Amino acid sequence: MNRFAITKNRWKFVLLPAVIIVLGIVMYLVHGGFNFDVEFMGGSRLQVQLPDGTDKAEVEKYLSDTLGVNVTVQSGEAANTVVIKTPPIEGELDVVEKGDEATVQSPVFSALKDKYSLEDSALIDNTTASASFGVEVQRKALLYTLLAILCILIYIAIRFEWRSAIMAVIALAINVLVMLGVYSITNISLNTTFIAAMLTVVGYSINNTIVIFDRIRENMKGRKKTESVSDLTDRSVWETMGRTINSTITTLITIVLIYILGVSTIKNFALPLIVGIIIGAYTSIFIASSFWAAWREADMQAKAEAAQSRKNSKKK
Repeated sequence: MNRFAITKNRWKFVLLPAVIIVLGIVMYLVHGGFNFDVEFMGGSRLQVQLPDGTDKAEVEKYLSDTLGVNVTVQSGEAANTVVIKTPPIEGELDVVEKGDEATVQSPVFSALKDKYSLEDSALIDNTTASASFGVEVQRKALLYTLLAILCILIYIAIRFEWRSAIMAVIALAINVLVMLGVYSITNISLNTTFIAAMLTVVGYSINNTIVIFDRIRENMKGRKKTESVSDLTDRSVWETMGRTINSTITTLITIVLIYILGVSTIKNFALPLIVGIIIGAYTSIFIASSFWAAWREADMQAKAEAAQSRKNSKKK
């Protein structure tokens, strides 16, 4: 049966993630960066119940002018609620706290109380983090991500070969860039749930990649001289295609339901999972294995040409 040649069309499959990444870069510039939550940047995140008909733009301007910092006001989940984000303000707590205990120490809520005559019960949630806390979270997030990728690189290099490890890590890098691109395009808050989701996707994606590479290794043992590495790779990918697609779909069904039925906190975790699982399966099938095959074939051809050159030189 004639099947679609994945390896020969490998550059076409790069276009989809490339478009998402480029669009993400454009929107990153448009938005002036990622929409970091207070866990990354420090500052305050308040959820407040405001009087009916209160204009968000008016609240944003009032708080910005009163506090002297850039304030972001977004609609909350419940009616007449808003989510307010501010950078660190003098007088706030130096550690993360939630609940009514932080009410008295919040300059943001104090300003709102004065303006709109609010009761203390109007403050639904208040999370405050120092700037140093946000920097520490960013540092640890980057460190743990790099550590996970390094461990994966070593594992695949030992189990398969160094080319496989490099291509697997490149595929993971594409996954992470696409996930960041989606966050940039949608301007969703980027917080610690993204790190948890990213590490989950890294593990899930590498599992698909290992399954494909394992089948390639098995087929390489009995490869006929008439069969090219590209053809063998295509055959291996198609042999594992059913398993990869079935596992991806069954996982997506659960995550999509969580996204539809969950609250905003759960949705912020489920969305990158959905994107990451899809792009993870995509890169495992169409990018990691196909570019590995092209690299391996080029290396084999270079060695064959070098051997032929040495042979010809001996004859002379």
